[in-house]
Amino acid sequence: MPTQTAQRPIATEVPLRPAGLAATLPGVALLFAIGLAGKLLERLFAVLRTQHHLYLPHIEYVLWAIILGLLIANVFGIAAVFRPGVATYELWLKLGIVLVGARFLLQDVLHIGSLSLLLVAIELILSLSMMTLLGRIFRLPPKLTSLLAIGSSICGVTAIMAAQGAIDPDEEDTSTAIAAILALGAIALVTFPTIGHLLHMGQQAYGMWAGLAVDNTAESILTGSLYGQDAGRWAVLAKTARSSFIGFVVLGYAVYWASRGQAHNVEHKALFLWQKFPKFILGFLAISFLATGGIFTASQIDSLSNLSRWAFLPAFAGVGLRTNLRDLVGQGWRPLLVGVLGEIFIALITLGLVYWSYNLGVAR
Repeated sequence: MPTQTAQRPIATEVPLRPAGLAATLPGVALLFAIGLAGKLLERLFAVLRTQHHLYLPHIEYVLWAIILGLLIANVFGIAAVFRPGVATYELWLKLGIVLVGARFLLQDVLHIGSLSLLLVAIELILSLSMMTLLGRIFRLPPKLTSLLAIGSSICGVTAIMAAQGAIDPDEEDTSTAIAAILALGAIALVTFPTIGHLLHMGQQAYGMWAGLAVDNTAESILTGSLYGQDAGRWAVLAKTARSSFIGFVVLGYAVYWASRGQAHNVEHKALFLWQKFPKFILGFLAISFLATGGIFTASQIDSLSNLSRWAFLPAFAGVGLRTNLRDLVGQGWRPLLVGVLGEIFIALITLGLVYWSYNLGVAR
């Protein structure tokens, strides 16, 4: 393990406060500018391929946004004036998820959502158990093992940050866990679509797999979207079901470490669960309920869907901007190896579960 403590991702350096709303404008403008530049590059490559017959790869705008964000963050760095706005990328992500709810009828959410909850419950048990076992085998610090288990089983960096205040880990453990989760998310962006195409997976099945197996919410949705628009929608649903467990998992670890005298006691457990519960899930369900009740016309649903894509634009740009490549390569090999082995196990298990569900007609 290195002796220096890595910096946290940009997204968590400056928390967003209502009083500082004006301070977020430069960073928000940067997020949208990078997202729009990604769209322009996607169209430019399409023109060069079709009209000028150049052999160029087809790269979706969301992937261009990440690449541009990575280059800016790691070559030039992020000036302090932009950081409050860049930190809002999670808000845009959650807004996009809420608006996607208009594309789901409530009966779809109840049917596929119930299946998602069952698969998520299995994924949680296996992921927590496997990461804990691997952490002990490779002799990682116990709280680092807990953070890796929480992050890989629920929603990546968000879950790690939620657990940080509950289990009181060392700063280096938090930074190491975040760096490992970010690295695994980057790997998933490349490997998952390739595997999906090799197996000829349908949009819904692949989207469910991406939502179940990829850690970070942004990377999970992006991994689904790279396969297709419908796959992105189903990844949102599966990931939303997965995120709903965050309070219970973090509470369990908080109680465990408090019982060992290494964390603060949780006195009001119901309040703790409500504080940790991701409120955007309620917005997603509310929009789905309104769409099911016929409140929205077909054109309004199309408009809401279009707005969700605009909300995802700065969110995916933020994925690149908040990733520090120096952190990804400077944390030592053991945490990353534990993460890779655990993620391979979970990816294979969830792939098998999804394959079983769809081939037996359970998900239809």
